[in-house]
Amino acid sequence: MNKPEILPQQRRENPDPEEGRTPIPWLVLALALALAAFGVVYISRSNLDAPAIWGDGRSAAELAGDKPAAGAKVDGGAIFTSMCAACHQPTGLGLPGVFPPLAGSEWVLGKPDTLAAILLHGINGSIEVKGTAYQGAMPAFGGSLGDAEIAAVLTHIRSTWGNAASPIDAAAVAAARARLADRKQPFSGGAELAALP
Repeated sequence: MNKPEILPQQRRENPDPEEGRTPIPWLVLALALALAAFGVVYISRSNLDAPAIWGDGRSAAELAGDKPAAGAKVDGGAIFTSMCAACHQPTGLGLPGVFPPLAGSEWVLGKPDTLAAILLHGINGSIEVKGTAYQGAMPAFGGSLGDAEIAAVLTHIRSTWGNAASPIDAAAVAAARARLADRKQPFSGGAELAALP
């Protein structure tokens, strides 16, 4: 049998790499185990019953998403922050040309019944706010928020960002909800809202 000829190019090649007996370096393995042990110790020693005041101030019921108990004060500012600030902005100035401002808005400072109707049923269509026309959609919150929660949000926006209008109570929102109980669609813009009694 003839011995195969080995070309000069083949002689320059290095042998194929092999894993050897330790595919993971010991240092990396030790570091991973140390991090895992630290995580277990940290979690086992953490205090899950820490007072809410150490965090952002929310109670356990708020974190669980429970509705406020009857008679409990509802935080309209917190509801505004979680459900309204994305569009109308935390400053109440809205986004020019997209979402109308609430600061100084004639709709916010106007009739409480009309403002409650806006939150209960929403708007689809053109509405003019402070001389600027806005074309868009505002969702209805009547199905997801109770009368006390809507009243708290309305009172918050009527008394923030320089607005100085009277508060709205849950009874006024309940009356608006009952008066508009047959309505299933959003209002079709400012003209329809202005025609409300």
